[in-house]
Amino acid sequence: MPRSQSGSMDRHGTFDDVIARLPYVRDLGFDVLYFPPIHPIGRTNRKGPNNSLTAGPNDPGSPYAIGSADGGHDAIHPELGDFDDFRRLIDAARDHGLEIALDFAIQCSPDHPWIREHPEWFDWRPDGTIKFAENPPKKYEDIVNVHFYRDALPGLWYALRDVVLFWVGHGVRIFRVDNPHTKPFPFWEWMIAEVRRVDPGVIFLAEAFTRPKVMKRLAKVGFSQSYSYFTWRNEKTEITDYLTELTQTDSRLVMNPNFFVNTPDINPRFLQSSGRPGFRIRLALAATLGGNYGVYSGFEICEAAPVPGKEEYLDSEKYQLRVWDMDQPGNIQDDIRLMNRLRRDHPALRQFTDLTFHVADNDQVLAYAKRAGDDYVLIHVNLDPHNTQTFQFEVPLWEFGLPDDASIEVRDLINGNSFTWHGKTQTLDLDPQTRPYAIWQLIAPGAPRP
Repeated sequence: MPRSQSGSMDRHGTFDDVIARLPYVRDLGFDVLYFPPIHPIGRTNRKGPNNSLTAGPNDPGSPYAIGSADGGHDAIHPELGDFDDFRRLIDAARDHGLEIALDFAIQCSPDHPWIREHPEWFDWRPDGTIKFAENPPKKYEDIVNVHFYRDALPGLWYALRDVVLFWVGHGVRIFRVDNPHTKPFPFWEWMIAEVRRVDPGVIFLAEAFTRPKVMKRLAKVGFSQSYSYFTWRNEKTEITDYLTELTQTDSRLVMNPNFFVNTPDINPRFLQSSGRPGFRIRLALAATLGGNYGVYSGFEICEAAPVPGKEEYLDSEKYQLRVWDMDQPGNIQDDIRLMNRLRRDHPALRQFTDLTFHVADNDQVLAYAKRAGDDYVLIHVNLDPHNTQTFQFEVPLWEFGLPDDASIEVRDLINGNSFTWHGKTQTLDLDPQTRPYAIWQLIAPGAPRP
């Protein structure tokens, strides 16, 4: 959240504050820095801390309540800066090897200029009032939705396309699309094609947690990447079955999942109760199972305080400013750097569908491998954040045409040392308090040295 980058609860963050944070993001090894909406925020029904219905005079409101007297989807929230500041941010990010991704949320505050200029784009009650948005069981009193047909066609479609092209013109080529499954498929197919006529490289990420058929349909109409159910797959069988579905069925032909470990909207229950080891476990799974993955700010310091009984963050920065000390004791920055370095160094970890699950005789340990040419990486993850797990596992000698009693050279990708495994069966301990995962490179006889 750009507004939480000032380092003070007394000052709204700016794009200049974000520029100062770019070295930190790049040092972690990421390629993309994603912002929730950066547009003006409405005043009507503005939300207060923890999604309360009453906001104080200094509460910033939800960035998803887009639109005010300062403009709509093609404007910048004044406290963040202006378009000159945004251009400097885009240029600075590029200098750091980063791209900026924006949230594309098709929803409006009751103060959005479109409501006054294009009332035909919205649904009105007989008494002349406009109803707020709902996505059961959630209610959004500070947001109203557009409709896509009747008198809204074609004007709204062109306006939304032009919003995306506007930001493409300002250097943005990655868009995380909020709740695309609640909008018409024909619109997405048309709009994405229109944008790609201008710039074929624009990426659209579908933030859609919905029925599998709907998620696949979004991929088929043009979305480049998709959110997935990974966030809620914690047990060995759940992970194995779900990844097998994604990589071995027709899903692999259309969906390119992005394994987010958390989001501004989702504080997973597993992380709420698993402590630091749980964050390292989910990081390792996301970074090594997924072709793409992401983390939401605060993950690196194991932020997990929930709204009681919900998968939501207490004191969420969706509704208030926050100050983050990312260097505080217990952070997992080194784990993130390691994962991103291994992903850069090993093409096997960047591809998705060449995934094989292997035998580990312990239901709390997941064993799997990924391969790209001569690059063969074997991963073990302890899924239990509380207890050391001892297990026997199979070395996949058969993958290299070797008999069960053969030897193979192994490189420990965490510690950097090399050694030899003799025979197909080996034994290992994984202590979640020291490191809940192990990552090995197996080197085939005669293969080029790493």
